[in-house]
Amino acid sequence: MEGLVVKSTGSWYEVRCEDGQVVTCRIRGKFRTQGIKYTNPVVVGDQVTFEMENDGAGTITQIATRRNYIERKATNLSKVSHLIASNIDMVFLVVTLKEPRTSQGFIDRFLVAAESFRIPACLVFNKMDLYDEDERADVEALADLYRQIGYETLFTSVVTGQGIEALRKMLEGRVSLFSGHSGTGKSALVNAVEPSLQLRVGEISQQHHKGKHTTTFAEMFPFAGGYLMDTPGIKEFGLIRYGREEVRDYFPEIRALQHQCRFSNCLHLQEPGCAVLQAVEEGTISASRYLNYVSIVEDEDMSLAEWQLR
Repeated sequence: MEGLVVKSTGSWYEVRCEDGQVVTCRIRGKFRTQGIKYTNPVVVGDQVTFEMENDGAGTITQIATRRNYIERKATNLSKVSHLIASNIDMVFLVVTLKEPRTSQGFIDRFLVAAESFRIPACLVFNKMDLYDEDERADVEALADLYRQIGYETLFTSVVTGQGIEALRKMLEGRVSLFSGHSGTGKSALVNAVEPSLQLRVGEISQQHHKGKHTTTFAEMFPFAGGYLMDTPGIKEFGLIRYGREEVRDYFPEIRALQHQCRFSNCLHLQEPGCAVLQAVEEGTISASRYLNYVSIVEDEDMSLAEWQLR
């Protein structure tokens, strides 16, 4: 039998068949170790083949080739990846500049992961009702930076209803992934576009001003001809197994200029005749984006070496 993995708890998986039936499945122990370099070999969005067992549960025997996926470095396991979801049409990174604060470094690392598979990304600047005039100006300036690069942006608030209808239209007919820090309002946004889901929504820790984990398991829900993927919040987004040249290709504004560099293998660090460095000096490439690029190049060069040594 075949179906779509619509929920993952790490040990059990809910698989939706074409007839709408949902079967609870497991994976065999040996399946976990056969060339799998992930903490979670099966992930929400996977198309799988499974066999029914005598106890009424299924056993997943095969995963179809993924057309794309979003992965990050596993927490405390620098040489292992953790898959977030697969077979995605568009990612919606939910961003807040306070309660909790999303750093630009986190945004850029997530976008690199999306760019590696050319998955369209939209930055959803949520909780717009919380900001005063100066904070709102900061949010709009950050959104404008990413719009100029080519990313879609959206301002939302579940309190005032700002942007909810626009978000709903963007989700129609797509398999959409919601991701971001805990507490940025991912589940609340999913509830706003589809109230019948009634997902649990958490509160912000007053001591640390960070979100509490409310979504415990990755899950996807049918919506308007597509699916909504709601995933647990991410504290950090470490990249893994990207070479320097790959990172260079995953910053669109850098990719657009690198053919103008004096050297075809220019990494845009300190090479002479670098069109990217010139653009940074002239202000046509954001200095903050460039500094994040340099940080990722340096980090990923080490990560790739570790990956290849496994």
